[in-house]
Amino acid sequence: MDLNALKQKLDTLQQKTPTGGEKRDYTLTFWRPTVGKQQIRIVPSAFNSKNPFTELKFYYGITNKVMLSPLNYGEKDPIALFAKKLREEYTKENYLLAKKLDAKTRVFVPVVVRGEEDKGVRLWQFGKLIYEELLSLAVDEEIGDYTDVVNGRDLTIETVGPESTGTQYNKSSVRVRLKQSPLSEDATLVEKWTKEQPNPNNEFKKFTFEEMKSALEKWLSPEEANEGDIIKEPAEEFDGDAPKSNFSLDTSNVKQNKADKFDSLFDEKDGSKTDDLPF
Repeated sequence: MDLNALKQKLDTLQQKTPTGGEKRDYTLTFWRPTVGKQQIRIVPSAFNSKNPFTELKFYYGITNKVMLSPLNYGEKDPIALFAKKLREEYTKENYLLAKKLDAKTRVFVPVVVRGEEDKGVRLWQFGKLIYEELLSLAVDEEIGDYTDVVNGRDLTIETVGPESTGTQYNKSSVRVRLKQSPLSEDATLVEKWTKEQPNPNNEFKKFTFEEMKSALEKWLSPEEANEGDIIKEPAEEFDGDAPKSNFSLDTSNVKQNKADKFDSLFDEKDGSKTDDLPF
């Protein structure tokens, strides 16, 4: 018997969630900077040789789970359609609510963390500010392609905590190492790291149109109202080809306190929000 394989299976069986599903260790797939300095290397993507960055849109706060927008894979998104309808009402309240309902973009890039090479390639996710920093470095002719496996450059990520940011979030900054270096001196590792990577597009649950529509309907319905109370007109189809249900794009009875509720959820301050990983 392969005792190591049996031990791994036992560990898996013992890591169960309350609902009986296997508990997933997200640190094996995702990397998050910790307070202090860490050195990383961005690895060329195994799925897009021209661009290591993957942009994905998510909704926060509609349910207790982060929801991946169907727009990411070219399908209709009921929340985006509803936000569009709100904007067409031309009222300040509806416009503000529509803005809060907009999907938020997070960016993912494959990295190897120096000192933790045994963990392989993981995904680092971040927002607009870090993304702009990394893109600015990439287009700097004096720096060049820092993902090059032979003549690329490591990056130093420096992170400060809430006591320094004055918020409840950490904040990270990026500094490129001046010395060019290979991804690894071990050609076998280079081949492995450039081929064996988690795919951001496959890491998150894809919700159906009906699931997202139902979640939005529940969120919009005031707690004291009965199901269907927000409906003032006969239910209509989304763009004419989605199944009819007890849901309407009527926005005249949307409560403004819903927008207030979103303030704390979607206020990304300076774009450095780091604790909103979609899991």
